[in-house]
Amino acid sequence: MNTFWPRVGAVLACLAWLAGAPLAAEAQAAPPAGDEILQPVPAASRDPGEHTLLVMLRLPATHFRPDASYGGRYIDDSGRASRRRRAEELARQYGLTLVDDWPMPVLGLDCYVMRYPDQESPERILANLARDPQVEWAQPVASFDGMASTPPTEADALYPVQPAGRYWHVAELHRETTGRDIKVAVVDSGIDASHPDLQGQLAVNANFVDGGATPAENHGTAVAGIIAARAGNGGILGVAPQAKLMGLRACWQQPDLATRCNSFTLGKAINYAILNGAQVINLSLAGPPDRLLDRLLDVALERGIGVVGAIDAKASGPAFPANHRGVLAVASQPARGTAAPAAGSEADPALLAPGNDIPTTAPGGRWSFVSGSSYAAAHVSGMLALMAQLQPKATPTQLRRLLQPGDALNTVNIDACATISRLLHHCSCSCTANLTQRGVGP
Repeated sequence: MNTFWPRVGAVLACLAWLAGAPLAAEAQAAPPAGDEILQPVPAASRDPGEHTLLVMLRLPATHFRPDASYGGRYIDDSGRASRRRRAEELARQYGLTLVDDWPMPVLGLDCYVMRYPDQESPERILANLARDPQVEWAQPVASFDGMASTPPTEADALYPVQPAGRYWHVAELHRETTGRDIKVAVVDSGIDASHPDLQGQLAVNANFVDGGATPAENHGTAVAGIIAARAGNGGILGVAPQAKLMGLRACWQQPDLATRCNSFTLGKAINYAILNGAQVINLSLAGPPDRLLDRLLDVALERGIGVVGAIDAKASGPAFPANHRGVLAVASQPARGTAAPAAGSEADPALLAPGNDIPTTAPGGRWSFVSGSSYAAAHVSGMLALMAQLQPKATPTQLRRLLQPGDALNTVNIDACATISRLLHHCSCSCTANLTQRGVGP
């Protein structure tokens, strides 16, 4: 098996409970080494309400065990109980109620969820906590949404009508690379592992929302199919059909088919991805900047994991994860005659990939057409898996340079053939004139 960016040696534990997001419940995942998953511990309350904060307290260094099998638990449970009593006393001091806790040794912190009374001002409480020497920081909570513009509609979808087939020529690229054994973490809603195009494609299918069996949901199933649907089932062909998907359910499908996530569930899933050797993390979602999730991405990027995020074209300011430095921010290729989005961080402008009328997998053994930057991001995660197989020691920065050549200063449409050909130093499929002019190929 090829090794892409270095596997994680340090541990990462999860974060906190996000208030106000329906159906979100605590699911404590403390996975051992490898792909096994311990059953999460259910929370006492599935919905803590809108009046909660995240409070971070410094973690004693002696409780950190830096081996790869450590999953965020403590050998000294009495030490954790003692720290929880300290947090309970702090909560009482400020008129709060302790709801939950989660250790984060890689950050040297314990994270506590605290509820404040309805009549209290969260701004005043946060200001008071910021002055307390016991508190590393406290923050409000946020919610996140999948970047799908319209609900999927049922249709027959085969390779000839896939943009990845027509424009990226992935069937030709698969003569050179298929993303074999590259671990791609799909942090999303539930994936239908029984779909004909996805059977056997998920190395992991974990539920970080409520700890139950992972349900088959539209958004996650569609994203997974674009990345790694296998050939030969009369359906579609994924960009990287031999990648190993890590289906990490951190989002859930609402009655209107929209997809919702929160800080707590996303934190646990990203933590699991880092701890269990993901080489690419796909985040087809968007929301406001979140200090804890930003810290998690910092750790992932420092350890050489490629992170792909969907751009929210309607965002009026910085958004997570697309504006996080080092994330490959992806938008849908604009319709003819419309301007390309300029989102992404200042250092990392947007990449453009197919994201309109994309045929892909849907729950129940169906196929659907979908649109949105979520699905453009999925194409790029598949591309990273193809590239990772060919260049297992390349860094995310190096791979981005291949996706976005030096003469493309702003947003750029990804040319999959040219990208793979630059890696191989010969034409891998339908090479462009520009590629030949750059000295790649015959």
